[in-house]
Amino acid sequence: MTLTDIKFSEFIKDFEQTLKNLFHEKEDINKLSLERGLPPSVMHEILSKKPLSVAIPENFGGRGSKVKECLGLLAAASYESLSLSLTFGINIALFLEPISKYAEEGVKKEIFDRFLEEQNMGGLMITEPDYGSDALSMKTQNEESGDGYRIKGTKHWQGLTGLADYWLIASRKAIGNGELGRDIDFFICDTTRKGQKVIVDEYYDNAGLYMIPYGLNQLDIQVPANFKLQPETTGIKMMLDILHRSRMQFPGMGMGFIKRMMDEAIQHCKNRMVGVGNLLAMDSVQFQISRIQSAFTICSAMCAKSSSISGIEFNLALEGLEANTMKAVVTDLMQESAQLLVQLSGANGYRTSHIGGRGIMDSRPFQIFEGSNEMLYAQMAEMITRSMKKEKKNHLFDFLRELKLTAESCLHFKNDLSFTIDNTLSQRKLVDLGKIIGRVICVGYVLELEVKGFRKDLVDNCIVLVKQEVAALISSFKFDNAVKVVDEYLDNSSWLKFV
Repeated sequence: MTLTDIKFSEFIKDFEQTLKNLFHEKEDINKLSLERGLPPSVMHEILSKKPLSVAIPENFGGRGSKVKECLGLLAAASYESLSLSLTFGINIALFLEPISKYAEEGVKKEIFDRFLEEQNMGGLMITEPDYGSDALSMKTQNEESGDGYRIKGTKHWQGLTGLADYWLIASRKAIGNGELGRDIDFFICDTTRKGQKVIVDEYYDNAGLYMIPYGLNQLDIQVPANFKLQPETTGIKMMLDILHRSRMQFPGMGMGFIKRMMDEAIQHCKNRMVGVGNLLAMDSVQFQISRIQSAFTICSAMCAKSSSISGIEFNLALEGLEANTMKAVVTDLMQESAQLLVQLSGANGYRTSHIGGRGIMDSRPFQIFEGSNEMLYAQMAEMITRSMKKEKKNHLFDFLRELKLTAESCLHFKNDLSFTIDNTLSQRKLVDLGKIIGRVICVGYVLELEVKGFRKDLVDNCIVLVKQEVAALISSFKFDNAVKVVDEYLDNSSWLKFV
């Protein structure tokens, strides 16, 4: 029997049961989550279920790289452990899918075989100490050497540092006189081969996601020529395709996590008695849990949308608006859901052994890595304002009414969105506008999911809560605020002098 002979519903149910047994019977997930790394025996048992087969093509023995299955796996993992889900997310979106799409045919079989049979793992190296989000300025370089390429440079904050068997490494071509080409090249590194060892200079003391090692990596490796990825056009567009596809898989990691926050909140508030009733009977508690439930609804809609548009058969290089929306909005919702659970849980929530307290720290970096949310929101606003300027339109609602992504959803916000936009917006206003646009787009996803049969009460509640949030964001956007930091603030700023 091959993996594809097993129905996904059976595959994922078996995987969920394995995690439940491992994390709640054999081991204690609360203790494991506070240790650096995951015990090899635990990871071995998890990988024995071949979870990463969801991202391997059928002709190489996998389940077929179906987005629905990839997101389903990420959701199942994140319900128990956000760290484990991110480990799978790194392997799927930042290694296996790029290999499937861009690697030479001759190198794929060995890689996929080792993932399926030897429990190998892989990651992606882009970020450098001096060039975080400014990836196009990276200094890691490659040059032809013998029958391959020599790659030299420094990378850091790579998830699975010191643990991955394979890496995809981004670099720029050395063109002489110390200059580097403008395009980006990607190379496969097999750390088990001679001349391809990555040196870990330092392991970072990351404040959350304890199971995943991060650190500082030194590169001076030699890889064969066929280890270079082959872009469809340019390397920069290949990088955008990879990153946008990854951002569209964030909802999978968010799905299980937000559902866990919701389930924990409902259970706690049902059981916690205050006076003659339970917490769930209180109006403010209803409001707080409804916000987590709204996040659950939005994330569900994102997963459904991503399943239809983000497969490796699509080129997502130009799909920044939807990719940024999914990544930024869902990670904001993850952090808010964890904060709400901790607030509802009282003092017990403020413990690292509590799923909520730990969830705050584990979900926080999701708002930062793969592009900080503020940067992504600003980019989204710039995409919209550039299109408006190109079409010589300045009325936001009128423009969104004609944009396919927002044509239906913007009707729910007509009064709030009926204003004109100036040609020049400050960066802080771009961030506000991006947040507004992202939430209007997400309501569009929710409406699409409702048509498919998703329960209407959750949809209706979600739209009301998003309308309230958008109204607050628009108030912020319209408020005249250009305050600057007073950096030389010490003179006449000590209250002790005035008492």
